[in-house]
Amino acid sequence: MLHNADFVNGAGSDAGVLWGGLFEVITGLTGIASAICVYPVIKRWGQGRAVGFVASRTLEAAAIFVGVMSVLAVYTLRQDFAGTDAAGLSVTAQALVAVHNWSFLLGPGVMPAINAILFASILRRSGLVPRWIPTVGLIGAPILLISSTASLFGAWDQISGPATLFALPIATWEFSVGVYMTVKGFKTPASGDSHSTNGSSSVAGVPAMAQ
Repeated sequence: MLHNADFVNGAGSDAGVLWGGLFEVITGLTGIASAICVYPVIKRWGQGRAVGFVASRTLEAAAIFVGVMSVLAVYTLRQDFAGTDAAGLSVTAQALVAVHNWSFLLGPGVMPAINAILFASILRRSGLVPRWIPTVGLIGAPILLISSTASLFGAWDQISGPATLFALPIATWEFSVGVYMTVKGFKTPASGDSHSTNGSSSVAGVPAMAQ
């Protein structure tokens, strides 16, 4: 649908559009949930940035939802108005796909860099994960912003070879921090940390799977 200008007037199965929309909704909601889950822990090392992380995840999800709604609107046009005005439907569908593409750039294209700046800086300061993991995130964030800016001004498409190359560091960061926290959980902060509570070196309030 995203690459076929005449999709709205075409025939054949279009159930994949609905499944794609569903998976995108799940992606947005789980992004928010992941930020909320770690917030009680990371706020101890930077409450402002922790709140910002939740907010940036929420904004990313909102952009994803805008893209999903535009795609589902094309699906509705195909289902309910196919054969009425082929030229008009095609133009309308292309406009809605353009909304999806811009939301994809400003949401999943830009916000992961903001997420990394906020989250990785807290993790690097706290020592809750090995330092190399947030370091990769802090390196990848400006690289992704450069790539997104280049896409914004037409230097290359967001889905292209250069864009993929520039996105690799941030993808490595997101994969590594997710796997580490799932498998290992948060590391115990060094005793005597001025931000630990009740003088304890343990991380209270961390879900069992993350301890």
